[in-house]
Amino acid sequence: MILTIAILCSALVHRPTGEAPGQQASRPNLVVIMADDMGFSDIGCFGGEISTPNLDELAENGLRLTQFYNTGRCCPTRAALLTGRYAHQAGIGWMTNEGSGRGQDYGYPSYIGDLNRTSVTFAEVLSSAGYRALMAGKWHVGTFPGMWPLDRGFERYYGIVRGASNHFDPLPDKLLMEGRRPVAPGEDFYSSDSFTDAAISYLQEFRESGSDPFVLYLAFTAPHWPLHAPDEDIDRYQGKYDNGWEAVRAGRHERMKELGILHPDCELSPLDVVPWQETPEERRTTLAHRMAIYAAMVDRLDQNVGRLVSTLKELGVLDDTLILFIADNGGCAEGGLMGGSPDEMVGSRDGYYLTYGKGWANASNTPFRMYKHWVHEGGISSPFIAHWPAGIKQKGAIKRTPCHLVDIGPTLYELAGASYPDRYSGEVIGGLEGVSLLPLLRGEQLSRPSPIFFEHEGNRAVRDGPWKLVARHGRPWELFDLSQDRSETNDLALENPSRVAEMTVAYRAWAERAGVRPWPLERPEGYKPFTVAYPKTYPELEAADASREE
Repeated sequence: MILTIAILCSALVHRPTGEAPGQQASRPNLVVIMADDMGFSDIGCFGGEISTPNLDELAENGLRLTQFYNTGRCCPTRAALLTGRYAHQAGIGWMTNEGSGRGQDYGYPSYIGDLNRTSVTFAEVLSSAGYRALMAGKWHVGTFPGMWPLDRGFERYYGIVRGASNHFDPLPDKLLMEGRRPVAPGEDFYSSDSFTDAAISYLQEFRESGSDPFVLYLAFTAPHWPLHAPDEDIDRYQGKYDNGWEAVRAGRHERMKELGILHPDCELSPLDVVPWQETPEERRTTLAHRMAIYAAMVDRLDQNVGRLVSTLKELGVLDDTLILFIADNGGCAEGGLMGGSPDEMVGSRDGYYLTYGKGWANASNTPFRMYKHWVHEGGISSPFIAHWPAGIKQKGAIKRTPCHLVDIGPTLYELAGASYPDRYSGEVIGGLEGVSLLPLLRGEQLSRPSPIFFEHEGNRAVRDGPWKLVARHGRPWELFDLSQDRSETNDLALENPSRVAEMTVAYRAWAERAGVRPWPLERPEGYKPFTVAYPKTYPELEAADASREE
């Protein structure tokens, strides 16, 4: 009977009741900031040694959630964040459809590869409630015309429509856009700086033009590979990582316990890579340099958060602005132990697949197991900061309540007094899956009627209270009591067969409802995916865009 009620509740949809008492009189501005491929322990207020004073100050004067979850991958996370629904329900059960040779349209509603029209974005909902919806940064939930931010409720947009890109010089087919117009990067382009420049200009523009509240979505591409950062930031971290990943993991683990991010008895998961001293000596210098660049990218991201906060202060709106900071997935082990791309590329502004490697990803995800792609804690745990001087009562509080991306939409809508629609643009809209986090912001207990679910590439999990049922693709379920074992080191599945069985039933019911398909994915027989060949230069892109508008 443990999950009988939860299973039934998971089939229900959550719809905010509209405006809360007194909120229409003074609705807060809303800012959502997302880091890309950043590990749970990278920033200072979550135990990291990287300098992040601006994020640390937001945390010190706000709220931290230590068990906030993403989906384990870039575009599914963005789909869940934007819609308040699980990624499969929003049409991105795996990845985005990115055109010729990369057709991720698999012929099923849950795997079409772009945001479907039976889901609405928070920009669409909040615009209907009188908010100005602004965005800068990485979109990655719809590549082709009709799928872009201005097509999904945002009033202003500047950023990269597709995924990873050179941080100094994004290639034309990455679709750097202003509004719906392809643009070339300027000579001083750097992704974190340029996206923040756009966000600041939008805030200044709309603050001067009226008093409507705004919602801003700032989606950095840092610190996602390729490893690119300004030289002055890299210089500050030279030599800092010469002692290797074990030393970094140990230092972070202790600081996390001291800060209260982890329980004092939390164990460090076993090292998942070759010990640093057993790594070829000729590679250690380069590997340490890779991590220095990564740290510089996080540092630069934090500097830009500081610029944004300073702008909110100058505009006189910081006190009544809710700022949320999250990451889209855990540290990324792509590129293997030694990192992708040859060592000669390290420190260069060229290159594409330049990664920091599995060893540093293991450190980024301290103290957890696994990485981006997987749904063990290392893949899905996100640092979460909420800052709102007028609304958060327990400054500096740390909460261990399990929460998920699908909770962001209900939170924003309750604060905005916005009603979630049954229909939008002629489409019947699927229900929200999360709950409002406003009770946590107020210092109250959060009530969640159903478990939290995960699936990506056949990796799957259920989080129900302190219990987590999790499995890698093709492997049996593991069961962990995360109140005692956040690092997932003591599998209790054999000792609790009834709990495993009941949580498995809950997972299967959700998977069927959400449209989860067996992995690896296969298209229905005869189905031809939607694909488009890209123009390769900015003039070609501009000409193609102009012809579409005609």
